[in-house]
Amino acid sequence: MKRHIAQRAAKFTVKALLAASAMVLSATPALAAKAFKAEVTGQGQGQPLILIPGLASSGEVWQGTVKRFCGARQCHVLTLAGFAGQPAIDQPLLPAVEEELAAYISANKLEKPVIVGHSLGGFVALKLASDHPDKVGRLVIVDSLPALGATQMPDITLEQLQSQASRMRDGMLAQDEASRAISQIRTVGAMVTAPADAERIVGWGQQSDRKTVANAMYQLMSSDLRGDLARVKAPTLVLGTWIAYKDYAPRAAIAETFKAQYAKLGGAQIELADTARHFIMYDDPEWMYARMEQFLK
Repeated sequence: MKRHIAQRAAKFTVKALLAASAMVLSATPALAAKAFKAEVTGQGQGQPLILIPGLASSGEVWQGTVKRFCGARQCHVLTLAGFAGQPAIDQPLLPAVEEELAAYISANKLEKPVIVGHSLGGFVALKLASDHPDKVGRLVIVDSLPALGATQMPDITLEQLQSQASRMRDGMLAQDEASRAISQIRTVGAMVTAPADAERIVGWGQQSDRKTVANAMYQLMSSDLRGDLARVKAPTLVLGTWIAYKDYAPRAAIAETFKAQYAKLGGAQIELADTARHFIMYDDPEWMYARMEQFLK
């Protein structure tokens, strides 16, 4: 009898170990990308989520989002090359991320994933969905625009965008370390409310490769995806902010900017937070989660 119980216990242990091993293997990406690091959590039920952070940010920015959405649902959290301590690559970052992410979706057999992108990550999500429309199930764009450099001049030409972005990139690269640190603190301070969150974000920036950040900013500011949005098939939720800009423009003007920039993305649902700054996931996570939950149902 004891021998029988021991044999059953041994079989159960082996099955449990095999099941655990299978779970670990299923959470290991099938493609090792160079343009980003991917951390996989959760099970395989429902549409998987791919979460892309913004400029010089770590995938850790999505920790609260992962806790909320990635139990039964599988999530792939990216940190881009050269950001927040990740090794840089010697090629334009954003095109590399887009192409490697398209390959990553295929290699890992992700069926119509939901792409969630913040800021620069939202731009990457829009570019992916316009160039590879059949690979994307839904889009959640967190405070990002398809033509960030055109917010003040909607009719700006591509050449003007590139010239403007070049000056910005050159200015970033010309800063000494002290000026760069002061600039980071000032910029981040306008993007998030809690000092602890600002300190965390500044820390990621300090760990980021300076050349990568400047060049990625150039790629973002010199691009105009407004016309490309017509190719996007994925239902899209755009979550914007305005409160940080209230001294420069009223809420209605910011709302009109979002509406105009997303005009060619048919059926895009656009909502503006009334208290959160740029890092909505820190300033008003419940507002963001509630709208995501409704959208993903």
